[in-house]
Amino acid sequence: MRWLFALICFSVAGAVSAAATPGLETRQVDKVLVVKSERTLQLLSRGQPLKSYRISLGKQPDGAKEREGDLRTPEGLYWIDWRKTSEKYQLSLHISYPNARDQSKARAKGVPAGGMIMIHGTPLDDEYPEWFFHTLDWTEGCIAMKNADMREVWGLVKDGTLIEIRP
Repeated sequence: MRWLFALICFSVAGAVSAAATPGLETRQVDKVLVVKSERTLQLLSRGQPLKSYRISLGKQPDGAKEREGDLRTPEGLYWIDWRKTSEKYQLSLHISYPNARDQSKARAKGVPAGGMIMIHGTPLDDEYPEWFFHTLDWTEGCIAMKNADMREVWGLVKDGTLIEIRP
Protein backbone atom coordinates (compact mmCIF):
# COMPACT_ATOMS: atom_id res chain seq x y z
CA MET A 1 0.00 0.00 0.00
CA ARG A 2 2.89 2.37 0.77
CA TRP A 3 4.32 1.86 -2.71
CA LEU A 4 0.98 2.89 -4.22
CA PHE A 5 0.92 6.04 -2.10
CA ALA A 6 4.53 6.82 -3.08
CA LEU A 7 3.73 6.27 -6.77
CA ILE A 8 0.76 8.63 -6.59
CA CYS A 9 2.84 11.29 -4.81
CA PHE A 10 5.62 11.09 -7.43
CA SER A 11 3.08 11.26 -10.26
CA VAL A 12 1.34 14.31 -8.82
CA ALA A 13 4.63 16.05 -8.06
CA GLY A 14 5.88 15.41 -11.61
CA ALA A 15 2.67 16.71 -13.16
CA VAL A 16 2.68 19.84 -11.00
CA SER A 17 6.31 20.70 -11.75
CA ALA A 18 5.82 20.07 -15.48
CA ALA A 19 2.75 22.30 -15.57
CA ALA A 20 4.38 25.07 -13.51
CA THR A 21 7.49 25.45 -15.67
CA PRO A 22 7.38 24.02 -19.16
CA GLY A 23 10.73 22.35 -19.78
CA LEU A 24 12.98 22.91 -22.72
CA GLU A 25 12.12 19.41 -23.88
CA THR A 26 8.56 20.48 -24.70
CA ARG A 27 9.66 23.32 -27.00
CA GLN A 28 11.19 22.64 -30.39
CA VAL A 29 14.46 24.47 -31.04
CA ASP A 30 14.21 25.83 -34.59
CA LYS A 31 17.25 28.13 -34.56
CA VAL A 32 20.59 28.46 -32.83
CA LEU A 33 21.84 32.04 -32.54
CA VAL A 34 25.49 32.74 -31.75
CA VAL A 35 26.50 36.31 -30.91
CA LYS A 36 30.28 36.31 -30.99
CA SER A 37 30.72 39.73 -29.35
CA GLU A 38 28.66 38.57 -26.36
CA ARG A 39 30.14 35.03 -26.28
CA THR A 40 26.62 33.58 -26.18
CA LEU A 41 24.79 30.76 -27.89
CA GLN A 42 21.00 30.97 -27.68
CA LEU A 43 18.43 28.33 -28.45
CA LEU A 44 15.34 29.85 -30.09
CA SER A 45 11.84 28.57 -30.73
CA ARG A 46 9.68 30.67 -33.06
CA GLY A 47 11.95 33.65 -32.45
CA GLN A 48 11.70 33.41 -28.67
CA PRO A 49 14.84 32.63 -26.64
CA LEU A 50 14.60 29.41 -24.65
CA LYS A 51 18.04 29.32 -23.08
CA SER A 52 21.42 31.02 -23.39
CA TYR A 53 24.91 29.58 -22.84
CA ARG A 54 28.40 31.05 -22.44
CA ILE A 55 30.74 30.00 -25.26
CA SER A 56 34.37 30.22 -26.29
CA LEU A 57 35.45 31.00 -29.86
CA GLY A 58 38.49 30.70 -32.09
CA LYS A 59 41.79 32.19 -30.93
CA GLN A 60 41.23 35.12 -33.34
CA PRO A 61 37.59 35.91 -32.53
CA ASP A 62 37.24 39.25 -34.36
CA GLY A 63 35.97 39.07 -37.92
CA ALA A 64 34.54 36.29 -40.03
CA LYS A 65 36.49 33.21 -41.02
CA GLU A 66 38.22 33.89 -44.34
CA ARG A 67 40.43 30.85 -44.88
CA GLU A 68 41.60 27.59 -43.45
CA GLY A 69 43.89 28.05 -40.44
CA ASP A 70 43.00 31.67 -39.63
CA LEU A 71 41.69 30.64 -36.15
CA ARG A 72 38.45 32.59 -36.68
CA THR A 73 34.90 31.47 -36.10
CA PRO A 74 32.67 31.92 -39.19
CA GLU A 75 29.83 34.42 -39.42
CA GLY A 76 26.64 33.90 -41.41
CA LEU A 77 23.81 31.42 -41.88
CA TYR A 78 24.52 27.70 -41.71
CA TRP A 79 22.89 24.41 -40.67
CA ILE A 80 23.64 21.87 -37.99
CA ASP A 81 24.11 19.05 -40.47
CA TRP A 82 25.54 16.12 -38.49
CA ARG A 83 26.85 15.14 -35.08
CA LYS A 84 29.42 12.84 -33.52
CA THR A 85 30.92 11.85 -30.24
CA SER A 86 34.55 12.78 -29.83
CA GLU A 87 37.21 11.40 -27.53
CA LYS A 88 38.87 14.79 -27.44
CA TYR A 89 35.87 17.16 -27.23
CA GLN A 90 33.03 15.02 -25.85
CA LEU A 91 30.01 15.72 -28.09
CA SER A 92 30.17 17.69 -31.35
CA LEU A 93 27.58 19.25 -33.67
CA HIS A 94 28.90 20.04 -37.15
CA ILE A 95 28.18 23.45 -38.71
CA SER A 96 27.76 23.46 -42.50
CA TYR A 97 30.64 25.91 -43.04
CA PRO A 98 31.70 26.80 -45.72
CA ASN A 99 28.54 27.91 -47.50
CA ALA A 100 28.56 29.08 -51.15
CA ARG A 101 29.43 32.66 -50.16
CA ASP A 102 32.36 31.51 -48.02
CA GLN A 103 33.66 29.28 -50.80
CA SER A 104 33.39 32.08 -53.35
CA LYS A 105 35.30 34.55 -51.15
CA ALA A 106 38.06 32.04 -50.46
CA ARG A 107 38.32 31.07 -54.14
CA ALA A 108 38.63 34.76 -55.10
CA LYS A 109 41.59 35.05 -52.69
CA GLY A 110 43.11 31.80 -53.88
CA VAL A 111 42.97 30.16 -50.45
CA PRO A 112 41.12 27.13 -49.07
CA ALA A 113 37.99 28.05 -47.10
CA GLY A 114 38.56 25.42 -44.43
CA GLY A 115 35.94 23.29 -42.76
CA MET A 116 35.15 21.02 -39.81
CA ILE A 117 33.66 23.85 -37.76
CA MET A 118 31.86 22.36 -34.79
CA ILE A 119 30.00 23.24 -31.63
CA HIS A 120 31.70 21.04 -29.05
CA GLY A 121 32.51 20.51 -25.39
CA THR A 122 35.81 20.99 -23.63
CA PRO A 123 38.58 18.43 -23.27
CA LEU A 124 38.84 16.34 -20.13
CA ASP A 125 42.40 17.17 -19.12
CA ASP A 126 43.96 16.69 -15.68
CA GLU A 127 46.41 19.53 -16.31
CA TYR A 128 43.77 22.05 -17.47
CA PRO A 129 40.36 21.86 -15.78
CA GLU A 130 37.17 22.74 -17.65
CA TRP A 131 36.90 26.21 -16.08
CA PHE A 132 40.26 27.09 -17.66
CA PHE A 133 38.90 26.56 -21.17
CA HIS A 134 35.60 28.27 -20.39
CA THR A 135 37.19 31.65 -19.63
CA LEU A 136 39.11 32.24 -22.88
CA ASP A 137 38.90 31.88 -26.67
CA TRP A 138 40.95 28.78 -27.40
CA THR A 139 39.58 26.87 -30.39
CA GLU A 140 40.83 26.82 -33.97
CA GLY A 141 37.55 28.35 -35.18
CA CYS A 142 34.95 26.18 -33.46
CA ILE A 143 32.40 27.13 -30.81
CA ALA A 144 33.10 25.49 -27.44
CA MET A 145 30.91 25.12 -24.36
CA LYS A 146 31.00 23.48 -20.96
CA ASN A 147 30.38 19.75 -21.28
CA ALA A 148 27.16 19.86 -19.23
CA ASP A 149 25.86 22.63 -21.51
CA MET A 150 26.93 20.67 -24.59
CA ARG A 151 25.03 17.60 -23.39
CA GLU A 152 21.90 19.72 -23.00
CA VAL A 153 22.28 21.35 -26.42
CA TRP A 154 23.00 17.93 -28.00
CA GLY A 155 19.65 16.67 -26.75
CA LEU A 156 17.67 19.75 -27.80
CA VAL A 157 19.13 20.66 -31.21
CA LYS A 158 18.27 18.34 -34.08
CA ASP A 159 20.23 17.86 -37.29
CA GLY A 160 18.90 20.31 -39.90
CA THR A 161 18.51 23.18 -37.41
CA LEU A 162 19.43 26.65 -38.70
CA ILE A 163 22.37 28.36 -37.00
CA GLU A 164 23.08 32.07 -37.37
CA ILE A 165 26.48 33.31 -36.26
CA ARG A 166 26.63 37.09 -35.78
CA PRO A 167 29.68 39.27 -35.13
